Amino acid sequence: MAKSKKRGRTPDFHLNRPGKLIAALPAVLGFVPEKSLVLVTVDHGEMGCVMRVDLCDDLTDKLDHLAEVASAAAPDSAIAVVVDETGAGCRCCNDRYRDLSEDLAAALAEYGIELLAAHIVDRIAAGGRWHCADGCGMSGTIEDPSASPLAAAAVLDGRRLYAQRAELARVVEVADPEHSAALAPLIEAGGDPAARPDRAARDDIEAAIGAAAQLADGASLDDALLARLGGALRDVRVRDTLYALAVGESAGQAEDLWALLARTLPDPWRVEALSLLAFSAYARGDGPLAGVALDAALRGDPTHRMSGMLDTALQSGLRPEKIRGLATTGYRLADTLGVRLPPRRAFGKAG
Repeated sequence: MAKSKKRGRTPDFHLNRPGKLIAALPAVLGFVPEKSLVLVTVDHGEMGCVMRVDLCDDLTDKLDHLAEVASAAAPDSAIAVVVDETGAGCRCCNDRYRDLSEDLAAALAEYGIELLAAHIVDRIAAGGRWHCADGCGMSGTIEDPSASPLAAAAVLDGRRLYAQRAELARVVEVADPEHSAALAPLIEAGGDPAARPDRAARDDIEAAIGAAAQLADGASLDDALLARLGGALRDVRVRDTLYALAVGESAGQAEDLWALLARTLPDPWRVEALSLLAFSAYARGDGPLAGVALDAALRGDPTHRMSGMLDTALQSGLRPEKIRGLATTGYRLADTLGVRLPPRRAFGKAG
């Protein structure tokens, strides 16, 4: 199940124009969906949460869960989009997707959500073709996704748009498994981080902030520093303090560090880096990156408390400003440990 992406008010955007709506989906999801069912919820006439699932043989069995996730934000209606380049022109496939849309409408109705329309599209690109799933006869072309107002907003927010979900997933994939495995004994040699005095935790927090600045300056991190940071993230004092960096003025530097550690550290240490990356991305409104980081974190440790909580919040469409308050704990811990963190940054109304 894909995570839901919550959008705020979207000027110059019309839900009753399928070509425009479909063209906006890559900007919301962070990548161009293929072989997908995308569900766009509608809240008081505006785009709400957007969810995506893979087209698969047992998709009908997953519709109840999809409807349940959609209902978390209490939308009044929804629009479905089936993306299938090979099946869009297939008569049998269209019959199957018509049945799918009817089953989806029934599942949504259980939660008081009306399915306004279901569209089938071959590809989400300029010149792609869409038609209604129920055989109403309406059809049209897809507008240029790169010209969508939401795409422009994403770029201004500092988000990168990916051609495929697999490309987005590679942001958090382990880059060199052999190198990662070689770091494990170095991390273990550091001993139990919880047994250390507060001074050691404070030094590691400052080392993480310094490492993020090094990366920003184009420097690389040696294995000793990578191992030190990997072990330090298992210290609750260090980890919980570092969550505060997501709302600080050097948030971008910290996020680049978490991404590097996520691609470099072995399990179980990389789970902490993935959770930090997810929180940082979520806090600035990048639901797609938060989603893939959380998927990877929960595969590594299904019981990870912070990742599970963030995953629940993301699936329910909780807005970024609602989760930024978690960073307050980090600032309190920093005061207790005597660490000076970067000052908080101002967020715009939309993010």
